[in-house]
Amino acid sequence: MRVDIVSIFPEALAPLEVSLLARARDRGLLQVRVWNLRDFTVDRHRQVDDVPYGGGPGMVMKPEPFFAAVEAIAAEAAGRPRVLLTSPQGRRFDQRYAEELARERHLALLCGRYEGVDERVAQGLPAEEVSIGDYILNGGELPAMVIVEAVARLLPGVVGDQASIAADSFTSGLLDHPHYTRPAEFRGMAVPEVLLSGHHEAIRRWRRREQLRRTVARRPDLIAWDRLSEEDRALLRDDGSL
Repeated sequence: MRVDIVSIFPEALAPLEVSLLARARDRGLLQVRVWNLRDFTVDRHRQVDDVPYGGGPGMVMKPEPFFAAVEAIAAEAAGRPRVLLTSPQGRRFDQRYAEELARERHLALLCGRYEGVDERVAQGLPAEEVSIGDYILNGGELPAMVIVEAVARLLPGVVGDQASIAADSFTSGLLDHPHYTRPAEFRGMAVPEVLLSGHHEAIRRWRRREQLRRTVARRPDLIAWDRLSEEDRALLRDDGSL
């Protein structure tokens, strides 16, 4: 997969150079290029924003540099990418959205700043507006990194153990079960006996019950009650959650 990121602060995207993402890039599984939006301005001040029409606070990012950047990216790649614009007004980014984007071969992420981005960027490129949550950040660089990491780890070979991805929270529609490692007891807190038993079926049922219990308690909005299996319903009844 190729990912191009357009920002006025390319240095803010340095975390893309470490850990699994860096190894994925070294192995050719992921190609990431960061572009400076100011390189696509035409005035000597390299201006990327201006005052809003109609008045009001703040500055608005101009459309011309974004259009020029996406056109340059498309020309270099010999094909148009799927374009995303970070925005608090966009579609909520979640695991399903990440899975959808992971099937693409080329993404371009445009990082917004200031009061907002000229509406013609989303309308004319077109660019999909995407939000990582109902809160406001200073810019789109952090959301861009969140999106890249969530998508990249779904690419084959990026995460060493593919089974760990299948068990992730949200992937199955439920939160993940609790995890434990050595020591078996720490400051009076013991690992559940079932995990020490070696009984694979009992462990499987315990983990599934914990997934269900946690999701009901913490994120009941995630539960698709009509899709629960008979075993799931029985586990919830045994736990007193149903």
